Amino acid sequence: MSTIKVPSLHNQILTKAIENINNNEEISVMWEMTNTNALNRMGYSDHGPVHFQIVSNIALKMTRILTTHKIEMGIVKDYNLTNDHAELVVVLTSLFHDLGMTINREGHEEYSLFIAFRVIDDILDFLPIRERVIVRGETLHAIINHRDDGKPKTVEAAMVRIADALDMSSGRSRIPFEKGEVNIHSLSAYAIDSVEIDEGKDPQLIDINIHMNNSAGLFQVDELLREKIKDSGIENLIEVHAYVVGETEKKLISEFVVKK
Repeated sequence: MSTIKVPSLHNQILTKAIENINNNEEISVMWEMTNTNALNRMGYSDHGPVHFQIVSNIALKMTRILTTHKIEMGIVKDYNLTNDHAELVVVLTSLFHDLGMTINREGHEEYSLFIAFRVIDDILDFLPIRERVIVRGETLHAIINHRDDGKPKTVEAAMVRIADALDMSSGRSRIPFEKGEVNIHSLSAYAIDSVEIDEGKDPQLIDINIHMNNSAGLFQVDELLREKIKDSGIENLIEVHAYVVGETEKKLISEFVVKK
C-alpha cells in the first residue's frame, strides 16, 4: 500500500485523516488505477501517489504562507471553522482530485466527485457531522475547480488548482519521455529542473521560482501555470519567475517526426 506523508505539524484532524487514508486499501488501489490509466494506457505523466504527495505538500506550504499573513480561508470566513479544517480540505483535494481517472481521463473531474464523496465520509468518520459535511463539500468544490475552466470560490480550492500545475519538473515526465512519448507537454516538463515556493513580499506573498534547463519549459509556465493562476481569485498574491539555468541550454531531442 502507498503511504502518504505530509507535515501535519500540530494539526490533529489532518494527522488523523492521513492515518485513515494510509490504512485504506481501497484508496491505494484507486491510486494504482489512476496511474495505470495515465502512464501505461495513455502515455501521460505521473498521476499516482507521488504526484498527489507532491501536490499536497506544495498546496499545504502555500496555504500556510497565506494564513501566516492573515489571509482568511473560505471555510473559516463562511463557516466559522478553523485553519486546521482549511488545511484538511487542501490535502484531501490534493490526494483525491484525480480519482475519476480510474474511470476515464476525459471528464475525470466530474467522476472524481462521486468517488470522493463516499471516500471522504469514510476518512472523516471521526469528525462531528457538521464539520464532516462542510469539509466534504469544500473538498468537492475544490476538486471540480481544478479543471481547465474552473473558477474556484475559495482560497483552499485555488491552492490545489495552482499546486497541481506546479508539479511540473522533469521527474514527472521522465517515464513517458523515455518511452518515446515526445510532445510539447512531455518535452516542456522535461525542461524543468526544479520548482521552489517561498514566502514573498507583500502584496505578492507567494514567490514561485522555476529553474529550467531549456526554454521549452516556458510552455509549462506560460500556457499551463498561467491558466491555473488566472481567475483563481488569488492571482494578486502570487509572483512567478522562470529562469534558464546555465550559459547554454540542454539539448532535449535530436529529431522530431510529425506522424500522419
